[in-house]
Amino acid sequence: MRDGRAQTGTLCFAAGDLFQLAGELAFDANRYHDAAASYSLAVSASKEAGAYDLWACALIRSAYVDLSERRYKRAADTLGAARRVALRGDSSLATKHWAAAVQAEAFAWLGDFDACEEALDEAEKVASLSGQVSNGGWLRFDGSRLAEERGARYLQLNRLGLAETSLKDALTLAPLAAGHSFRRRGAVLVDLAAIGAKRKDLEQVMQYGLEALRLARASGSGYVARRLHALTSELDTLGRDRRITELKAEIGSLTASREGMA
Repeated sequence: MRDGRAQTGTLCFAAGDLFQLAGELAFDANRYHDAAASYSLAVSASKEAGAYDLWACALIRSAYVDLSERRYKRAADTLGAARRVALRGDSSLATKHWAAAVQAEAFAWLGDFDACEEALDEAEKVASLSGQVSNGGWLRFDGSRLAEERGARYLQLNRLGLAETSLKDALTLAPLAAGHSFRRRGAVLVDLAAIGAKRKDLEQVMQYGLEALRLARASGSGYVARRLHALTSELDTLGRDRRITELKAEIGSLTASREGMA
């Protein structure tokens, strides 16, 4: 009897892992309905296996679907459940910290500064863990991106001073140094340009916008190009300054050339 339960638990764990992988593949292909279905199966299988960290990770990934479809309250609630489940898991893993980091994003979209701060502070406690905090598979969070994520959350909340400080601090970190992660550095540069646009600070817009543009061209990063394209809506609020008009045209030519290559 005991062997049967053990075998069932092992099979359910494997199923939970596989359903999460299937969900990630669907999510990356923008097939959100399929992703949600896979993650729901992953939640059920992981729960049946009594695998609390795997279960919590399935809930976190399910919340990503809600975030993508702008169901922020539902995402925040799901992530709260993930944090509670993770408390029953392996305390040496970063599961609960990942849940908190993603919940901070949901709270930022909801405009809840205090809840976002609490979640970010909880996520940063990952730094107190020692040893291997993730497994490279269904749990890959290690807290290495929290500096830029905090800045991005503050920008969502329109706390521009806090956002600028966090983002500039992030640029000083080794992984974001020039010549390293184009995607991460580009995202921070675009966010700093967006802060300049909100402040009507043309010098800041040009400084960071042009650097992000150069990075996108040099790296061929589609992600940075998309972030720059999204920035143009902020640039529209700055009137007809010649430099801004030229920057928008350069961004437009960048995204057009990428679409032509697709």
